[in-house]
Amino acid sequence: MQGATAETLTPAPAPAPRAQDGPWRPSPLSGRDRRLPGPTVWGALLVCGALCLITFYAKGGRHLETMTATEMGVTIGGGVLFAASVLLLPATRRRYGSWTLAMMLALTGLTALSIAWSVAPDASWLDASRMLAYSGVLAGSIALVRLFGERWAAVLGGVTLAAVVVCAYGLATKVFPSGLPVNAPARLQEPFGYWNAIGLTAAMGVIGCMWLGARRRGHALISAMAYPACGLLLLVLLLAYSRGALAALAVAAVLWLAIVPLRLRGAAVLLAGMAGAGVVAGWDFSRHALSGENIPLAERAAAGHELGALALVMVVVLALVGMAVTFFTARRAPSPRTRRRAGLALWALVALTVLVLIGGLAASHRGLTGSISHAVGAVTNPNAKPPPNTPGRLTAVASVRARYWKEALQVFGAHPALGAGAEGYATARLRYRKATLVVVHAHGFVVQTLADLGIVGLLVALTLLGSWLLDARRSTMPLNRPPRAYTPERVGLLTMLCMVVVFGTHSLIDWTWYIPGNACVALLCAGWLAGRGPLQPAPHAETESAYKAGAQAHDTGPQAHDTGPQAHDAGPQGHDAGPPAHPPPAGREGPPRWRWPGGREVDPRLVLAGVVVAAALLVAWMQWQPQRSEEARGQALALAEAGHRRASLEAAHTAVSRDPVSAEARFALATVQAAAGLSGRARATLQETVRLQPSNPQTWLELARYDVREHPRAALKELQAAVYLNPESIAPESVSGPAAQPESIEIYNRLVELMRHTGQ
Repeated sequence: MQGATAETLTPAPAPAPRAQDGPWRPSPLSGRDRRLPGPTVWGALLVCGALCLITFYAKGGRHLETMTATEMGVTIGGGVLFAASVLLLPATRRRYGSWTLAMMLALTGLTALSIAWSVAPDASWLDASRMLAYSGVLAGSIALVRLFGERWAAVLGGVTLAAVVVCAYGLATKVFPSGLPVNAPARLQEPFGYWNAIGLTAAMGVIGCMWLGARRRGHALISAMAYPACGLLLLVLLLAYSRGALAALAVAAVLWLAIVPLRLRGAAVLLAGMAGAGVVAGWDFSRHALSGENIPLAERAAAGHELGALALVMVVVLALVGMAVTFFTARRAPSPRTRRRAGLALWALVALTVLVLIGGLAASHRGLTGSISHAVGAVTNPNAKPPPNTPGRLTAVASVRARYWKEALQVFGAHPALGAGAEGYATARLRYRKATLVVVHAHGFVVQTLADLGIVGLLVALTLLGSWLLDARRSTMPLNRPPRAYTPERVGLLTMLCMVVVFGTHSLIDWTWYIPGNACVALLCAGWLAGRGPLQPAPHAETESAYKAGAQAHDTGPQAHDTGPQAHDAGPQGHDAGPPAHPPPAGREGPPRWRWPGGREVDPRLVLAGVVVAAALLVAWMQWQPQRSEEARGQALALAEAGHRRASLEAAHTAVSRDPVSAEARFALATVQAAAGLSGRARATLQETVRLQPSNPQTWLELARYDVREHPRAALKELQAAVYLNPESIAPESVSGPAAQPESIEIYNRLVELMRHTGQ
């Protein structure tokens, strides 16, 4: 069913009170909590395992082999799940989330089409593969909610547990740093290899912990574990020095407290976690061996062991606090007066924090307005010096993102309609950059989309966002208009909404959209919200009472509506069993069928499911081709080095045929052809590569390297084209000093030599 019925919303009558214990209330360990783990527990473990597998295998998404396997796996998995939903659900049932999925596929299609005009078509191919995989995750999530809508708690619990596991591993790398490089920074960055990614994982996990500690159903001991889990996640977030993740968490936490009526319970989890994490992080920041850079391994290891012991103490203390709070409030609910006082204290704390912040700015030497204008200038200044990778960056404002954003807007100005092609920013920015720092992404979804796909891509992305907001609004009703009862499922869906907000807010200022471990979590929650459909409203009188209860008594204890197996979560008849199947239209006894010319009938759902599975397999094959091309390229170079000319030529041609837009495959083919004495074919291959990617300075450089001896005048023009497309390649800092790049030195020397040789 879509929502709770009138019977399930009505609280079950309480037994007679006992004089010695006061009014009877259910035990935290009573009823079904004593049973063996059920489908929700196993489902949460399954979701956690899948997300952890993606995170630990794909890592930061920068390695072709692991990224390819991940993309193929989630694409096929999503296709199979979607096909199963087509087969198993009634044909007359409304398909919620279809518009969101259609717009996601439209954005993916535009990404794939951009290969035709991209300045780096091989990079666009890889980005299209990533977007197809993300579409598979979204489709699989929509299929899951259609098939198992009542298992929303398994998804939310699995996402939270996965965040705890990933962050615990990240913290362990600092406690036991023996496996890390000697010059590893103090910031936590594993398993992603990027500190802001682990910070984002922790931020999304904190929202899940707020739900876990505030919920009223399920095992009380598991709810109590939300306290130490929240402390661990916040500690990892602080040790990652991720300002963007902190800002995204602040936005989502305020939103959660505003739209979820379990405010005091959620705030208790958050504040306890902040207190514990703040103490441990403060101690970490005070130790140079933990917060400094280029620290000897032995010194880092000794300090890391101390950090581990202190973190373990924090976890134990927070676990005791969580059990005390959970079990005490379960047996003796706070009175309305106590709740009002706690609420006033919470608002007073928020107001005091704001006043202290304003007072600190006003007391500074710049004053309040001067401090604000200075901060704005530091954020928007493309020449601002970035803060060091020390704890002080948590309070710093300056960043290099303004520089990346400016370059992205310059690329957009040169390609306003359709952009430079998916993932074309990294190549196109070379023409506009003013520093030699290697940057692949623009550190912002909006500016990256403008640079890569132009105004058309941004409009498609905004349409996707609008479609998803409309679909998600049906199930969450965040503004509670029209009024809906705050059932456990709705609270869980609102928590998923806040997790998506964390990811979306962070993606505005970073490139974590390209990291599978982060993006798949957000897509899983987003797809679940889009495909759930509307929850059934309660009758007017009960809606009013439930609404008042949500505003006045959701923090009072287990006597609320979700306290036991008698409540609306009692089984498939409860509100979270999924949208009800609509009856077949009048005059039709079953699902429509197609009749083949021979008179044989076939269920169109079977045909559609087959098409979906076939499409998923075809997409996975396409995603595999760049990796197969890379394997053939490596084989060709190895065979050429060993003197096997014929075999190396065959392998090189295979590499090009598997990925015809790859510049690296064609470079390898030219190398093998030159080694085989086919100089004319080698030069023709390089010229064809230049025609394929004329805006890529690397193609001109490779052709110039080949022409430098036999065609010096042509090589000079080719080098000049490479320098035009990448002026900083011969900047003074690129060809001198300890950080000089060998390629830049070669370009500079060759250019000077050729200009002297040709008299220029």
